[in-house]
Amino acid sequence: MKSRSTLAAWLGSLDAPCLARVLATRKDAVASPEPRTVGELADRLQRPGSVALALPQLTLPCLQVAEALAALGGPASRDALAKLLGATEGEAARRLDSALEVLADHALVWPDGTAALRMTSSLRQAWDAPLGLDAPLERLLAGTTSDELRTMLVALGIKPPGTKQQRLAALVEHHSDPESIATVVARAPSTTQKLLANRADSTAGQRQFRMFGSPEPDLEPGARWALDRGLLIVDRHRYGPARMPVEVALALRGPNWHAPFDPLPPSAQLAVIGSTEVEREAAATATTLAAQAASVLSACSASAPARLKSGGIGARELARIGKAAHADAAVVRLTLETAYAAGLLGRDGDRVAPTGAYDAWAEQEPAERLAVLLRAWHNLALTPAQARDEDNKALPALAGAPPCAGCLQARHGLLHAAAQLPAGHGVAIASDLGPLVAWYRPLADSSPQDGTLFATVIREAELLGILARGVLSPLGTALMEDDIAALAAVCRRLLPTATRTARIGADLTAVVTGTPSAPLAVLLDSVADRESSGTASVWRFSPGSVRRALDAGHSPDGLTADLAAVASGPLPQPLSYLIADTARGHGRVRIAPAACVIHGEDPALLTELAAHRKLAVLGLRPLAPTVLVSRSPLDATLAVLRAEGYAPVAETADGTVRIEKKRPQRAAAPVPTPRRAGTGADRPNAARHTAKKPAGVDPNALAARLLTTPPTTPDPDPFGSGVPFGTDTEEIVAWYAKQLSYTDVRQLAHAIDTGTPITVEYVATSGNRTVRTLSRLELDPPYLEAWCHLRDDERVFTLSRIHSVMPS
Repeated sequence: MKSRSTLAAWLGSLDAPCLARVLATRKDAVASPEPRTVGELADRLQRPGSVALALPQLTLPCLQVAEALAALGGPASRDALAKLLGATEGEAARRLDSALEVLADHALVWPDGTAALRMTSSLRQAWDAPLGLDAPLERLLAGTTSDELRTMLVALGIKPPGTKQQRLAALVEHHSDPESIATVVARAPSTTQKLLANRADSTAGQRQFRMFGSPEPDLEPGARWALDRGLLIVDRHRYGPARMPVEVALALRGPNWHAPFDPLPPSAQLAVIGSTEVEREAAATATTLAAQAASVLSACSASAPARLKSGGIGARELARIGKAAHADAAVVRLTLETAYAAGLLGRDGDRVAPTGAYDAWAEQEPAERLAVLLRAWHNLALTPAQARDEDNKALPALAGAPPCAGCLQARHGLLHAAAQLPAGHGVAIASDLGPLVAWYRPLADSSPQDGTLFATVIREAELLGILARGVLSPLGTALMEDDIAALAAVCRRLLPTATRTARIGADLTAVVTGTPSAPLAVLLDSVADRESSGTASVWRFSPGSVRRALDAGHSPDGLTADLAAVASGPLPQPLSYLIADTARGHGRVRIAPAACVIHGEDPALLTELAAHRKLAVLGLRPLAPTVLVSRSPLDATLAVLRAEGYAPVAETADGTVRIEKKRPQRAAAPVPTPRRAGTGADRPNAARHTAKKPAGVDPNALAARLLTTPPTTPDPDPFGSGVPFGTDTEEIVAWYAKQLSYTDVRQLAHAIDTGTPITVEYVATSGNRTVRTLSRLELDPPYLEAWCHLRDDERVFTLSRIHSVMPS
C-alpha cells in the first residue's frame, strides 16, 4: 500500500479526540482553506514543506527514533527499532514508546495495522544516510544481472538457484544473517578486512570525491574481494566509491552497537531560588533594559544612523549610538533589531530613522514599551546580539539577512527548557541551559561566536529580564504562552512607572532614578548632556548645552521655568547663573542668509529700493546705508529691478562687472525615450508584507466533520463530465497549472481570491527550483503577478511552472 493511502487509512481509523490532537499539533496542515477529506489532510501532512515545519518542534530522542526507523528502511517492527536503539526494556523502552506517540501525534510515524511502523517519505528523505548507513542490499542490487548474482553466490560458497529472483533472495537471506557475514569477513585478506572495518565505522555521507572518467573503485586495496562477494556494491548510476549495504554495515558494527538514543535530558547543576528573588532580579534588569532602549532610540531620533552601501548599520554607527546612549554593543543591537521588527524604525533612503509609531511608543509607560520589544524579540527570526559570523567578520545590524528558522527555534527552545526545570529551582550557571536547549530543540542554531551552546541567546534573555537567576521569570512564562494580555500585566507589575521629576544639584547635574518620562527626557536632552543611563540617568549642564537649548528657541525665562517645574527641589543658584550668563552672550553676533547683495554709492537710491512696494517680492533688507541683502537669487533680483525701470549691473565673485552676452540657443537632437515594461507602479511598493494570521480552527469540530465525510473526493473534470470546480479561479488555475494536484489548485485559487500569501515551488526556464513566498496575487492567465518575498520585488510567474503549493 502506498505511503499516502496508508496514512489516510490510519487517520480515518482514529477517533475524534485522537484526530483532533493531530490537527492541533500540525496546525500548518489545516490552514485556510480547511481540508475537506481525510485524504486531502493526509496529502497535506506528507508534503515536504509541512514536514519541514514539524521537525524543528521535535526533541532529540524523537529525531533519533525517526532516524533509526529511516535507517531500517521500509516498514519495520517496533522490536527491531527497539533493538537497534538499545531500548528493549526499562525506562528506555518507556521513553521509546513516548517518542513514538509524539511522532504519531505529528503524523510522521504511524502503525500500519500489521505490527509494523511506517513513516512519511518526506521524513525519510530528511537524511541522506541515516546513522551513516547506506541502502539495503536488495535496493543496491536492483540493476545487477543474473550472471553477476550467480558469481557472488559462487564466491560465497552458495549453490546458485535457477532464476534471477531466487538468486537475489538467496543473497539477501545470506547477508541478513550477521553471523554469516562475520564468517565471510574472517576469511578475507587483511587489506579487505581493514577496508570493510573503516567503511562500516565511517558515515556513508563521507564519500570520496572522484573525477568524471576516473577508473572503477576496484583499485582501492582489498575492494575487489569484497565486490565479488556482494559486501560492497558498485553503483552504476552515480560516480563514487562502492557502497556498503546496510545489512553488511550493521553486521560489521557488531551486536553490541546501538544507534544513539538519549531518552533523558542532560543534567544541570540546580540551585534553590525563591520566586521573590526571581521577580526582583527580573524587574531590575527589565527596568534597566527599558531605560537603555529608550536612550538608544532617542539617539537614533536625534541623529538617524547611516546605512552601509552593502546594507545594515556598521560598527562605527553602532559605536556612536552606544556612546550617545551609554549602552553596550549587545543592548544597542538588541534594541535596533527588536525596534525594527516592531515597526519603530524604518529605512529612509540611506539612513534608518524612527517611524511615526516611535513617537507614540516613546509617550508610553516603560512597561508598555518593554512589552512591545519583548513580543518582537520572541518572534524574531535571527539572533540580534550576534556580532560576528562564522568567519569572525563583523556583522552589521539591520542587514536584512534571510530569516533563520534555527535562531527562532533556539529562542523558543530556551524558554521551553527553562520552563521544564523543577519548581523553585534554577540552574546554578546559566550556560548549563545550552545543552538543555540542544536536547529540546536539536535543530536550533547556536551563534558561531558562542563559547558555550546558545550563549548569545541566553545573554539576550537575561538582558530582557526573561531569565533571572537561572529561572524563567514571569515575563518569560507569559511570552512562552503567547498571551499578550498576561505579558502586559506582568510588565506593569514588575516595572515602575516613568519618573517625572529630576534631582538637580549644585554641581550642575540632573539625576533621574528609574526610567524618565518622555517629556522629562526631551527637556533634559535639549538643555544638558546625558552622561549615563540605566537604573538611574545622569545629565550635566554646560554652557554648550544651554546654548543648544537657546538655539532651539527656548528663552532664558522659559528654560528656567521648565526646569523648575520638573526639579524635585528649588533650582540651584549655579544653574540659574549659568543660564543667565549664557543668555547674555547669546545672539550678540548674528548671521543672516542672503541670496545676493545690492550695494551702491547713493544711500537715497537704496532707501527707495528697500521701500518700493513692487520690489517686496525680493525680500530686500538694509544692512547699512549703502548695502541691501536680497532673499532672491542674483538673476531674479536683476530681472525684477530692470522690470521696474532701474538699471543695475551684476558683479562676479571677485567684484568686477559681469559682461552679459546672450548666446544663440540651439536645441539638441531629440532622442526617443526607451520603452520600459510595466513595473507595477500602480501597486504599493512595500518592502515588507505582514500576512494576516488565519482564523483559529476548532480541532474537535474539524475532526468530527472529517470523519463523517468520504476519505477522498473525485477531482473535478474541466469538461463538465465530473465534479464541477468550486470557483472560476480554480478552473482557470487548473487549466494552466498542469503540474498541480487538485488540492494545490484549491489552495492557490483560495490565496488569489482572498489575497492571502502563499508559498510555491517554482521551476524557472533554466531548470532551477526555488521555494518562494508570494503575496498580493493577481491572476493574468497564463501568468500570475505577485510580490516575491525572496527577490523583494514584483515578479511575473508562469502558472505551468508552479509545481507545488503550501501555506505561507
